[in-house]
Amino acid sequence: MLRPLEELKVAIVGLGYVGLPLAVEFGKVRPVMGFDISEPRIRNLRSGLDETAEVELADLQSAAGLSLTASVEDIKHCDVFIIAVPTPIDANKKPDLTPILAASAMVGSVLKQGDLVIFESTVYPGATEEDCVPVLEQASQLKFNRDFFAGYSPERINPGDRNHRLPDIKKVTAGSTPEVAEMVDALYRQIVTAGTFKARNIRIAEAAKVIENTQRDLNIALVNELAMIFNKLDIDTLEVLEAAGTKWNFLPFRPGLVGGHCIGVDPYYLTQKAQSIGYDPEVILAGRRVNDSMGLYVAGQFVKALLRKNIDCKRARVLVMGLAFKENCPDIRNTKVVDVVRELEDFGISVDVYDPLVDKDQAYREFKITLINEIEKRAYDGVLVAVPHKAILATTQPQDFASFTKAQHVIYDLKGVLPLELEALRL
Repeated sequence: MLRPLEELKVAIVGLGYVGLPLAVEFGKVRPVMGFDISEPRIRNLRSGLDETAEVELADLQSAAGLSLTASVEDIKHCDVFIIAVPTPIDANKKPDLTPILAASAMVGSVLKQGDLVIFESTVYPGATEEDCVPVLEQASQLKFNRDFFAGYSPERINPGDRNHRLPDIKKVTAGSTPEVAEMVDALYRQIVTAGTFKARNIRIAEAAKVIENTQRDLNIALVNELAMIFNKLDIDTLEVLEAAGTKWNFLPFRPGLVGGHCIGVDPYYLTQKAQSIGYDPEVILAGRRVNDSMGLYVAGQFVKALLRKNIDCKRARVLVMGLAFKENCPDIRNTKVVDVVRELEDFGISVDVYDPLVDKDQAYREFKITLINEIEKRAYDGVLVAVPHKAILATTQPQDFASFTKAQHVIYDLKGVLPLELEALRL
């Protein structure tokens, strides 16, 4: 039997890009325990430092009900466990449920009669009840929907976005029984001012989440393919999109690299599930192939531009500005800028990478890339503006480029943000 909403003790399991904002918002309205297996992460948060840059010190201080811990013992007294851990893909682009199953086993070890486990991680339809619940049952020796219950409310966090925050984004909710569904919905209504949408069951909520990013992935793949066609026709893609965008129902997608923990990952969760039931998702996988190839395409375009200016790639030095997967965000998970860097290096080009937002130790640990601290004057045969953080745009005026490029050089403006007088190559 579920306890009354006001009596529930909530724990957030996983304090990354998704879990921390969630813990902070709940901490503003009720007691909540924020748990992460990383003790350094907990120490940093206690001192007011969030490496993800999603939560400011003032936000942490305003969450009076938030307690932080790396000890499982501290969450034993909780009744609701919201699991917000990564769901990545492996080297073969297959869903890797290791983190979410490990979190389920850990929560299962402290689960008791009447508890509720809510998942926020992106998964394929059926994963909560088919994969995670059995782990909870085994670890707890409790029976699902008799002794404990499950819910699902997929995250909609957009890293680096200061305009669309957790309370401002409508939240999809679901529960393993009608009573649980109402409890889950009521819980999230406490912190989401934009309102909630209660799905009929967990599988519907899981499917809704996974197609949100699949749809975006396909639309970006379309404009990426259009960009490749228009480049061959010597037509400026961004000008074409601007013209087409004057029609009221034209969708404003732009070409680019598709990385990060969502758009470049989530479609593989859906395609894996589809293939497991005997359906080959041709359109979705075609879009993935296009987007996964864009790093090599950009590098190839850049190299051709160098050669057209008689710049020897074996002696060329290039500056890549931005390593994160998107603007104004330090997140380097699944960043496709790495594909560009590796391909340029394969051509014998010496590549410097500059990103003032990304942690240097993490960049080296993940990709063996040593980020430079400062841009060297008059050093570069080419500059590729890959991720136009605000901090990077502040150094990309014509006079700036004149100061750190050689007389003969190539500028590649991946996102179409540079002044036109620079005559930069664009995707």
